[in-house]
Amino acid sequence: MSLTEEAISLLKSLINIPSFSREEDKTADLMEEFLNGRGIACERSKNNVWAKNKHFSADKPTLLLNSHHDTVKPNASYTRDPHLAEVIDGKLYGLGSNDAGGPLVSLLATFLHFYDQEGLSHNLIYAATAEEEVSGKDGVESILPSLGEIDLAIVGEPTSMDLAVSEKGLMVLDCVARGKAGHAARNEGENAIYKAIKDIEWFRKYEFAQVSPTLGPVHMNVTQVNAGTQHNVVPDECHFVVDVRLTDTYSHEEILQIISEHTSSEVTARSTRLKPSGISLEHPIVKIAIEKGMKTYGSPTMSDQALINAPSIKLGPGDSERSHSADEFIYVKQIEEGIDTYIDLLERFLKN
Repeated sequence: MSLTEEAISLLKSLINIPSFSREEDKTADLMEEFLNGRGIACERSKNNVWAKNKHFSADKPTLLLNSHHDTVKPNASYTRDPHLAEVIDGKLYGLGSNDAGGPLVSLLATFLHFYDQEGLSHNLIYAATAEEEVSGKDGVESILPSLGEIDLAIVGEPTSMDLAVSEKGLMVLDCVARGKAGHAARNEGENAIYKAIKDIEWFRKYEFAQVSPTLGPVHMNVTQVNAGTQHNVVPDECHFVVDVRLTDTYSHEEILQIISEHTSSEVTARSTRLKPSGISLEHPIVKIAIEKGMKTYGSPTMSDQALINAPSIKLGPGDSERSHSADEFIYVKQIEEGIDTYIDLLERFLKN
């Protein structure tokens, strides 16, 4: 059986096993069994499974090949059994087939291709990880200390085999405008809603000076507002939430500093884990990809790139617009072409 045939067979088995985020233990079992069956020693932490190439050396830099085996839950528009893998007219149907089963098994086939080769410029680590769809703390982030220093990462997501050289980060802000309660009839107090309106208007209009060449401007959107207890009481607090999509031009801390200089509300970031990420266009792997005729772009969607503190690209078979859609599928041909492209790219990079 060829590597491509093995990859497609494995993907069918993965589809047949429910693997919702935080419930991926059975697909983790399958990935572990597959690697062990090939005589490849692997390690596991919770629902994350990883393996190193045969000639791994502490003296070499390390390339991480990472994708996820968890899925979202099927939406109500499904007309097919989401956990029944079927190939019809060249399409492999099933939940997680496109996001990110295709990239997951294609990267695995690529890892197997290079597994026992000597003389590679980099070590290889293949990691099938959990909780990507919920940005969970027990996913790739939890195993990074065990992997050692990562010098470069390829994150497998459906990108139509275009090269995402940057990716937006996320920061959710909880904001509180504070006033003073009073009786509305006597026009007492200090209305917190009016204070919040000034800040909300700033969030709506403000344009950050630096614009990313691949991701464009930072975007901020007020997405929730809540204030008041009853009609005749001037509210002393107004709570609102801001969704901030960061680019590679600002850090979370820099964004927060600018916000604090322009607003009067109390602003608290829920988390600064999901960082913008990317790689220099002068990096050898990007230059090789461009020489191959591959397209580069900045991705508006997030992946495990946000949690990997190393230069990274996002690349994989499948189409992003099919992710999380009803009756999800990936073309079998996309998997075949994805494996060929991964291998050709790394043949040039690892033996350069």
